[in-house]
Amino acid sequence: MPKVMAPVETGGRRSRGRRVSTSLSEINVIPLVDVMLVLLIIFMVAAPMMQRGVEVNLPQSRTAPRMSEERMYVTVPLSYRTDNRVYIDDEAVPAAVLSERIRQAMTGKDSKEVFLRGEATVQLQELMAVMDLLKEGGIERVGIVAMPAAPARGTRR
Repeated sequence: MPKVMAPVETGGRRSRGRRVSTSLSEINVIPLVDVMLVLLIIFMVAAPMMQRGVEVNLPQSRTAPRMSEERMYVTVPLSYRTDNRVYIDDEAVPAAVLSERIRQAMTGKDSKEVFLRGEATVQLQELMAVMDLLKEGGIERVGIVAMPAAPARGTRR
């Protein structure tokens, strides 16, 4: 707050005294806190949107509850290299119409998941191409089915 000195009398006229003020060297903290809170909220909302990564379904426990819904299997046979046909359950479907056929099959279902089976000699690139077609068809989760490894003969424990 500015300080005012007492008036000094000079020759019958009253004059105002000289004002002595101190410099304002304090930081106003309230706007700084407001700005920081707004930035914090912006980053808290934006951070989950910036996370991108590979979606991986981790294996579940053997004691997990059974699925109540009927499972849908998409099978990629070895003949996929020559005729580009996959099987939805037991129906042969050309790869060109797979995404549309999957979209039709999934209408009205709650969970949009499919289990992908492939022969052991099918290349990973071929499975990825089928997976891309499934994602275009609206499938949210793709599980890959594998056979358990057979125990080696002649080994003792």
